[in-house]
Amino acid sequence: MSDWIIETIGLSKSYKGRYAVTDLNLRIRPGDIYGFLGPNGAGKTTTIRMLLGLIKPTLGSVQLFGKPLHKARLEILRQVGSLVEYPSYYGHLTATENLEAIRRIIDVPKSRIGEVLEIVGLAKEARRAVKGYSLGMKQRLGIASALLGQPKLLILDEPTNGLDPSGILEIRELIKSMPSKYGITVLISSHLLSEVEQMAGTVGIIRNGALVFQDSMPSLRRQAQSSISLRVSEPERALAKLKGGGLNATLAPASGFIELASCRDDEVALIVRGLMERGHDIYRVEERRKSLEDLFLQIVEGGKPS
Repeated sequence: MSDWIIETIGLSKSYKGRYAVTDLNLRIRPGDIYGFLGPNGAGKTTTIRMLLGLIKPTLGSVQLFGKPLHKARLEILRQVGSLVEYPSYYGHLTATENLEAIRRIIDVPKSRIGEVLEIVGLAKEARRAVKGYSLGMKQRLGIASALLGQPKLLILDEPTNGLDPSGILEIRELIKSMPSKYGITVLISSHLLSEVEQMAGTVGIIRNGALVFQDSMPSLRRQAQSSISLRVSEPERALAKLKGGGLNATLAPASGFIELASCRDDEVALIVRGLMERGHDIYRVEERRKSLEDLFLQIVEGGKPS
């Protein structure tokens, strides 16, 4: 049995010679919320369509639940729920009636409708025409339809797109409850790190169709830690001394600041004292924090995490 709910190997898709997705190797563990991040047009939706068997890869393979998708498509997809782009409804029908139409197609017990409406918090609105729903309520109904078949894997493509803050909060809390309450692994795509960081345990970042980062959220946070900047007299000599002491230090030529990787307060005090004892004047000590958003922008614009 595979350790991965989703595993792609060299997954690629080209249209008329242009690759929308290139050599993608996703790995998603059971019980995780995986944030699939990237700017609009980066290849997220194309990837999701290949994961769901809606389009055929040009190269590479998709394995779900340890089985090749192309060999056991129907068996695998019965265990997958999805919401890709905006859900569609019959506006004049109620939530219950909309879900009944889907239930008949996938052949699950009628009692499941009440269960999924309860999960997404729409039980009290079940007999109201959907055309009167807010956008957030419609998104929750879309997730309810994805949950009808009791999936082990839920794939959501930009589920908070266009929602107001209260709608975003509702969807976020619903998604966060999926692994612990219902044993469902979630893949959620987004172009907003600020949304995904509050839900995901693991993050994959895609740029121009290629996966440029894949690791845990704590690992991404560590790479966004603060740095210390020192402005001192004779910076070149001070830099040589710091490097000689085994410190990871660089000199920014434009500003003249010596940059140090994140240090504890006591370490900063020792560094400053040591420089002063060697005759350096200390003009300024600054802590510079790189936000997760800064790091994300650096990655998607072509840089590497520092």
